[in-house]
Amino acid sequence: MNRKFSLIVMFVFLANNCFAESSKCVGKFINPITDICWSCVFPISIGGTKLKSGSNRHDTKNPSNVICGCTENNIPRVGVSIGFWEPVRLIDVTRKAMCLVNMGGISLGYNRYQGSNSKSYDGTENNQHSFYHTHVYIYPVIAWLKLITDLGCVSKGDSFDIAYMSEYDPTYKNDANFLNPEVFLFANPIAQIACTADCIAATVGLPFDSLFWCAGCLGSIYPFSGNVASHIGGVQASSLLSIRALAKLHRTGLARRTATSDGSINGELCSNQMAFKMIKSQYRLQMTYPISATKGALSCNALGMSDALYNSGKEFPYKGEDFGYLVWRKKNCCFL
Repeated sequence: MNRKFSLIVMFVFLANNCFAESSKCVGKFINPITDICWSCVFPISIGGTKLKSGSNRHDTKNPSNVICGCTENNIPRVGVSIGFWEPVRLIDVTRKAMCLVNMGGISLGYNRYQGSNSKSYDGTENNQHSFYHTHVYIYPVIAWLKLITDLGCVSKGDSFDIAYMSEYDPTYKNDANFLNPEVFLFANPIAQIACTADCIAATVGLPFDSLFWCAGCLGSIYPFSGNVASHIGGVQASSLLSIRALAKLHRTGLARRTATSDGSINGELCSNQMAFKMIKSQYRLQMTYPISATKGALSCNALGMSDALYNSGKEFPYKGEDFGYLVWRKKNCCFL
């Protein structure tokens, strides 16, 4: 009897320890030197000419003209058309509400909107559901480090800030909300079959911006909620929710179009354009937690690329079930 009682006590103790460990907020602070894939800034272009291939990473189309012109303070100025990739945002995807993964695993405490990750199964691996919270940070690291001090196109006006926390978004748990009223248009087999083409395009090159409802091989960008209807793995689900977070920022006017092939005078090179529909091709995602992807061709990937190419070893129990991402954004501008 005593032996059975001891075993029960030991089981309860281990179970409580496992639960406490799994519910703990985890993460790490991003080291801008060692945790960022600095080769992802390439390719850099002047006009239509690329200065470096950047491990053969695919690039958006650049203006063909080298010389550009913009008007500043009513004064016409002549410059050079350039293009490069810039790290600008951090995204947390976490099972624990108020847990700041990219800020070292800091927990901000309880919130009445909080929820936790959950999965449901119907006996098959093809029908799993999950829920995560997401946070978006403004992160103009190139300007901070003064890596390109003379480049007027670098995001200098932004300062570090939390741009979005899903815990304070009452629409985040609701698949049918006013931010995506068109969601029902894409909840059909024909619309989803079209995403196969986007999956292939994102895996071998860049995603199709015209298929704005598709997140390539990862699932559907709609709805703009934290519910993942087809949870295959943590890397797939977190990558999908990172894409949804970017799409939501565009829908609410908090993100703009920065990539363009228009080299006209006083055109899109001179100012960022409003884009309520996300331009998928102008973004790349780099994992920062639990594993920093800093080297190799698959360190920063097109939105919707098949996660089967890069998810190996990226998810593991306890400290490897929440995720952090660095967002790279293509920038075309007129360097005056």
